[in-house]
Amino acid sequence: MKPYVLSLALGLLVGVIYALFQVRSPAPPVIALVGLLGILLGEQIPPLIKSWVKPDAVATSWLNHQVKPHVFGELPKCLPAQTAAETPNKETRHG
Repeated sequence: MKPYVLSLALGLLVGVIYALFQVRSPAPPVIALVGLLGILLGEQIPPLIKSWVKPDAVATSWLNHQVKPHVFGELPKCLPAQTAAETPNKETRHG
């Protein structure tokens, strides 16, 4: 966006300088610029219609490839529950 604003500002500056020196601008007439604007807007219409007719499957693809796999690989699983008889008692010492 910054290059566009800079381009517009410099164009305005050159226009003011041309007006001060009463020099006719070598730029194309306004009707030609309106035609160029029409061309730029026309280039945007087919992609817009395509996106309305057949939406992109980017969201689904992104979900399957980026969200489902975990960042750190497979998450650890819980150990099966042990009964009290199977759990070793640390407090009993042999000795």
